[in-house]
Amino acid sequence: MVDILHRVGVKTPTPEKVYDALTTVEGLSGWWTDDTKGNGEVGDVLRFRFPPGGFDLEVVELRPLERVAWRVVDGPEEWIGTTIDWDLRQDGDYTIVLFKHQGWKEPVEFMHHCSTKWGSFLMSLKSLVETGEGAPAPRDVQISDWH
Repeated sequence: MVDILHRVGVKTPTPEKVYDALTTVEGLSGWWTDDTKGNGEVGDVLRFRFPPGGFDLEVVELRPLERVAWRVVDGPEEWIGTTIDWDLRQDGDYTIVLFKHQGWKEPVEFMHHCSTKWGSFLMSLKSLVETGEGAPAPRDVQISDWH
């Protein structure tokens, strides 16, 4: 098993805005994709759609201002069964986001693509919290088709 790991600091006095951006449809659609549905509660399935396709993620854990965890229940074959974790901690003027997309069976080319896209979407999350304007799909940076 292999994982995608990223770390980003978001300038904000508390993790509240970052947590809200990860747990509300309004927040998620502000940085990841305009086409987001669900309610973000534990046990709920969030549905994310992009021009080439999408993902359904079950919310498996919420620890307010500290952690959000999802399990992929539908989407590309490589994603099904993987988990996506967001750990938050405050460090001075920054909320540190430790991101993990875990459980990939092998480091296929699609994983390289997804790692790059996750990095750009983390920058979109940072921008949304710091400036009020993210770059969600379909307005995100385009790097290539998925496969």
